[in-house]
Order: sequence, then structure tokens, then C-alpha cells
Amino acid sequence: MTEALPQGANDEVFMTLALAQARQAAAQGEVPVGAVLVHKGQVIATGRNAPIDSHDPTAHAEIVALRAGALALGNYRLNDCELFVTLEPCAMCSGAMLQARLKRVVFGAAEPKTGAGGSVINLFAQAGLNHQTALQGGVLAEESGALLKDFFHQRRASQREAGRQRHPLRDDALRTPDTAFDGLREAYSWPPHYISDLPALGGLRMHYLDESGQREEGGQAPLTFLCLHGPEGWSYQYRALIPLLLQAGQRVIVPDLIGFGKSDKPKKDKFHTFSGHRQMLLELVERLDLQNVVLVVQPKANELGLSLPMAAPQRYRSVWVMSTPLGAEDAAAFRAPFPDQGHCAGRRAFSRMWLDEVAESADFAGEFHRFWRERWTGLRLEIDGCDRVADSIRRTARL
Repeated sequence: MTEALPQGANDEVFMTLALAQARQAAAQGEVPVGAVLVHKGQVIATGRNAPIDSHDPTAHAEIVALRAGALALGNYRLNDCELFVTLEPCAMCSGAMLQARLKRVVFGAAEPKTGAGGSVINLFAQAGLNHQTALQGGVLAEESGALLKDFFHQRRASQREAGRQRHPLRDDALRTPDTAFDGLREAYSWPPHYISDLPALGGLRMHYLDESGQREEGGQAPLTFLCLHGPEGWSYQYRALIPLLLQAGQRVIVPDLIGFGKSDKPKKDKFHTFSGHRQMLLELVERLDLQNVVLVVQPKANELGLSLPMAAPQRYRSVWVMSTPLGAEDAAAFRAPFPDQGHCAGRRAFSRMWLDEVAESADFAGEFHRFWRERWTGLRLEIDGCDRVADSIRRTARL
């Protein structure tokens, strides 16, 4: 297509046209990103995100516009062209722009997770490349960002509603009564936090502790200890460790897996899959934006926790494989979340989840072992009880 614009049309005019494409993408259920390709002051092509509709992972708005523009000009080189896109391009799209020899790229909102125009990496600043494309960001960034924010807000609301429809059971059928925990207040007094709008939760409610210790002004940034209970326990398992970490000025996150502790407990064993529980934890880490993480796992059945750094190794600093014995004197406390067999589906399924995943996907198991054998560069400590915690914190902080 060719659309003439008034002489002197500025970047905001072209970005407004890209925003119109982004809104069309949103109307089709795609992430709202739009692009326009301009050749000597004229729009020669447009593009909007369409990977879902086209079953094509490369169908980003920028790629769609580049393909249409190359056809319009009859040339795979787009030397005199400028591309306007509402979101900072990813590495794939940035590479295509450089291959196309674009004169200039202008984007709206920054993309802190995948942006290749300066947020994560800046491919356009690589002096060794044989072509240099000018880059400018921030044009109508507020409008572009608001469009994305509204889209994801609406999608989360729809997912929450879908989750409520998928789980018609009353809350008291899914949750251990609060009175079951009344006798634990002396040893386990931290206030509960709940989250239910993560997509993987499907409307279920997950419980977690989130506590931060006092730090000296001007001291090192705190570590974040993500403590995961074992197959027989729940967050109460870390009642002795939490005070030690808080005293050292650290942040502590202790979730109860769905089916455990104060979290909801679906009744069917088949609900509890390795990949499902892993996705819930990954989304919790993402939602809380945990950084500088020390991952604390139990020696038994710890593959679930150890699989988390594979997805975002930059978030993790160290792994502690830490024995926290349940203790015969605490038997009643560890039975408290499980008043009857209907609440025990998670416990029954936990020990076999990893074996089921390996049986279904040997590739994942191979990737898991390669990660810990070849890619993990952080510290890994084996800790027996709480006796060496202070020394272990110091060792981790020195990394």
C-alpha cells in the first residue's frame, strides 16, 4: 500500500498510525504491537502482531511490515526506509531490520524483558556490524505502554473469571480451615500473603510468606531467600530458618505449593503435575520480580525447585540444599493442613511428579541435567540444619 502524508509529517504522526495497527492486533486477541514502514515520507507498509492467528512465531508487527515493504519496493534491501513500531523490538526483529539495511528505527515503549534496542541488549550499537541503523525510542511511549497495560489487565481479568468457572467448588472445600493453624501461632506468627490471579493458578489461591529484615543504612543490598518446602512439609518447615535470615537483614519468601499448607488443595491427584507446579512458581517469581535470589530446597524430591533457575538464571545467585528435619515433636503441626484424605492429593502426587515428567519428556530431563552440569555458575551449598547459616550467608554475599 502507499499512503501520502502531509509534507513535514513528524515521528508522532507515523507512530499514531502504528498505534492504530496495535489496536487492531488487540481486537484480534494478539499482544498490541503495531508498525508502519515509511519510504521517503510515505507509508508503504503496515504490520501488526499476528503470531497466534497465523501460527507463526516470527509474525511480529515489525517482520510483517518488513515483508510487505520489500514486496512493495521489489527489493529485499530497504536502505531508504524508516520503521516505526510501538514497542522496542526484540532480538529477532532487530536482526531483521539490520539485514534489511533500514535507515532508521523509531519505537514507542521500552521492553525491559526482551528489548534489543537498549533495555536488555542494544544490537543497533554494535560497531562491528557492516550496517548501522539509527535508533530512537520513547516516541508516544506513554500511549504505547498504556495500550499494553490495558490489554494484559483485561486478559488477567478474563483468566481469573475462567479460573472461577473451572473451579466451582466452594472455598471451604478447597481450603484447610484457619482454625487448624491456631495452635501454631507461637512458632509461626508471620502474616499470610495470598495470590490468585497468576494465569497458571486458574483462580486457585496460593499462600506465601514475605518478610524482610532490618539492614544497616548504606549496607549491601539484601539477598532474597526463596525457600521451597519438601513433599512432606509446608512453609512451617522453615520456622527456625526465617528468624536467622531476618536477623541478618535478608528478605525471605516462603510459598506453600498448591495442595500444601495454607494454599488451596484441589481434590484430584491428577491436578498435580510437575510442569503445572513449576509454572505456578515461575509466575510467582516473575510477579514478585525476585532478584539476587538464594534458592533453598530440601534434599528429597528437589527437582521442582532446581528447575526454576533454568528459566531465568540471571535472577539466581546461589542454591542451598538444606536439611530441615520435620521433627517428631512437630508431627501435629505438619498434619494441620491435611485434616482428611481429600486435602492430601498434593502429598500423594508429589513424589511421582518428576518421574511422570521424565516419562513424558526426556528432553526436559536432559536439559535439566545439562543446566546443572554445564551452565550453572553460581554457588551451591549443602547445609545440614541451621547451625552454619550465618557463615553460608557471608559466603553467598561475597559472590
